[in-house]
Amino acid sequence: MPIIPFTDAIADSAQFSKRHLLLGNGFSIACRADIFHYGSLFAQADFSAAPQVVEVFKALGTQDFEAAIHALENAASILPAYVPADPSAVATMLDHARILKEILVQTIAKNHPHIPADIPDAKFWACRRFLANFLAGDKAGCVFTLNYDLLLYWTLMHDDMPFGQALELAKNDGFGNDEDAPDADYVVWQGETNAHSASVMFLHGALHLFDTGKELTKYTWVRKGVPLIDQAREALANNAFPLFVAEGTSVQKKTKIRHNAYLYQSFKQFTANAMQGKHCMFIFGHSLAENDDHILNRIGRGRCRKIYVGIFGDPASAWNQQIMLRAQGLAALRSERWPLDVAFYDAASAQVWGA
Repeated sequence: MPIIPFTDAIADSAQFSKRHLLLGNGFSIACRADIFHYGSLFAQADFSAAPQVVEVFKALGTQDFEAAIHALENAASILPAYVPADPSAVATMLDHARILKEILVQTIAKNHPHIPADIPDAKFWACRRFLANFLAGDKAGCVFTLNYDLLLYWTLMHDDMPFGQALELAKNDGFGNDEDAPDADYVVWQGETNAHSASVMFLHGALHLFDTGKELTKYTWVRKGVPLIDQAREALANNAFPLFVAEGTSVQKKTKIRHNAYLYQSFKQFTANAMQGKHCMFIFGHSLAENDDHILNRIGRGRCRKIYVGIFGDPASAWNQQIMLRAQGLAALRSERWPLDVAFYDAASAQVWGA
């Protein structure tokens, strides 16, 4: 199939009432290919400080750091009731839980810019112009991201260039002031009711969202101004874990999503928009791999009329041919009443982070 320029895809999408955007890891790679890549945090982590903890992940059947840390801490609290004569095991479990927290912090830090100033202003301005296709104007819909880095959040918080027309991007993400602490350096998720008006959703969580056990908080750069590594370390010290879906398979990811109110509400919002027959969906930076079928199949079983899939590089490459086949596979899930049209655009021509 022909690969059209991004501007042509946007022009063609004017026939629909709303444009939505689904972002994959290629969005981040396009900004900083030197640090963002497709490996999971588990695969990138250095466990040399406590190699035994790898067996904890295997025993639990997960790659979720939070699950492993909680398991170690919970086991340490009950083990004395069964093995009272061996306090060393308890001490080892607690020490390994502490080491795992530091491994998580270090892994996050080495794969992410520390502060927004690490990204040139010109990149943010270019990205805001790209996002304006989906978050401004009469076709504005929602932006959904499968990434848990902070690039999208930082871009939405960034000011436009001082010379030129400002872009009024919709950036409601369902978070607001804590009524019990309105001046706090964080905001809290307002729940399902206010989530319906959100225009930006982190489908797999994000590194600035922390589960405190009683509520989901969002650390804001504007209020907190703390580098990512310090922010994560502080939160973990207070037993607040960054909310992100780190599991490998689609089934594992969907399981975690269904067990978290914010993630599940975001998933439902994505599904609801995919069911709108007058809407269209753009996909940028995603390989349509099956480990995200829990999201992608919502499109295939939905009613939105058309998807525009970004293709980077040679369309004839095996990698891109596979993406095209996967996209056609989504169309094949449709009934005759709600056919899905598929178009492919040149991802580089979108100039998401500039030329």
